Amino acid sequence: MNHIVTVQDAVLAFDADIEPTDAELDAIVREEPLFLAEQELLDVQIALLDRPLTPLAKRRLRRAANKVLAARTEIANRAAAVRTGVAA
Repeated sequence: MNHIVTVQDAVLAFDADIEPTDAELDAIVREEPLFLAEQELLDVQIALLDRPLTPLAKRRLRRAANKVLAARTEIANRAAAVRTGVAA
């Protein structure tokens, strides 16, 4: 008879008390506007799932999508400025 064993020890082999590093926390803070914009876009998309697309709904969706694009652009520009040494 073959026994089925779990691989829980291998999966949970990391130290549970490990906290994110300062660099990881800084990255989260830098990307927070993008997270919030994506959340807002998702909220709008969910709200429009079972409704007809009115002109007002189209505008809400377009504005939310533009916020995501603006946040992505800001993060990309900031990263490019850091790589070229022009960081403020």
